[in-house]
Amino acid sequence: MLTVTLLGTGGTQPLPERALAALAVTVQGRTLLLDCGEGTQTALRRWGVSAYRLSHVLLTHYHGDHILGLPGLLQTLSSLGRTEPLTVVGPVGLEAVAAPIAALVGPLPFAVQWREAGAEPFGAGPLAVTPFPLEHRVPCCGYALHLPRAGRFDPARAKAAGIPVALWRRLQAGETVDGFAPETVLGPPRRGLTVVYATDTRPCPSLLAAAQGADLLCMDATYADDADGDKAKLYGHATCRETGTLAAQAGVRRLWLTHYSAAVTDLGPGLAAAQSAYPAAVAGTDGLRLELEFDKEER
Repeated sequence: MLTVTLLGTGGTQPLPERALAALAVTVQGRTLLLDCGEGTQTALRRWGVSAYRLSHVLLTHYHGDHILGLPGLLQTLSSLGRTEPLTVVGPVGLEAVAAPIAALVGPLPFAVQWREAGAEPFGAGPLAVTPFPLEHRVPCCGYALHLPRAGRFDPARAKAAGIPVALWRRLQAGETVDGFAPETVLGPPRRGLTVVYATDTRPCPSLLAAAQGADLLCMDATYADDADGDKAKLYGHATCRETGTLAAQAGVRRLWLTHYSAAVTDLGPGLAAAQSAYPAAVAGTDGLRLELEFDKEER
């Protein structure tokens, strides 16, 4: 199971009921934080996501509404007695951002491992994380988080191979034991779970490719009104209708709108615009949570 918690849905400036950009993805007791806008610490506590159990912070880009919560979060982790390293990932330019954050925070009892995102996937616990480029005014990347699922265990094959029953569970978990490889007893990999996070961005080919068939797409929907299309192009954002259209083209299973302009106080019109292209669209709100499970027919 994979739990997704929307911590902040605002862009540019926070509102009383809307923190700035942040999303938490939790699996096997560990959490990846995507963006860390102002208000993220409060949101983590409010919505019951443990800051102490963070393993990675994935930054889309370095505008203030996506990173200004990070210095305070690092200091809080220090006060909680954290000693485990924390990995912070971001697009090109990360080194220039890391230096002032480190100066603001001061000495920490844990290492911060700053890692510039490339094109290659990397592991984060059981998740495979794939960065991909977005279309914004500055270097910006989205992230596809994939939780794989091994093939179905075949007891007949295990018995035929003479594998002791005591080893079956470990093989089923993907571990090689006593010279026996998981492939000996497992069928082909089954459909896993994929969450795609993409903000700030225009609809673009790399996002469309990354979102194909995703279980959840959480995407920029800065402008509710189609009349703001020129503004969206100028500033590197999307209208709600454009977001719904991309979700439909990608064949995603679920869509959450996020990163609303502070001028958007009524989510209804933007949601209606998105639903005109993707009827199942949901207007993301702070605290929205979803528990994703593997397909039941695959059990």
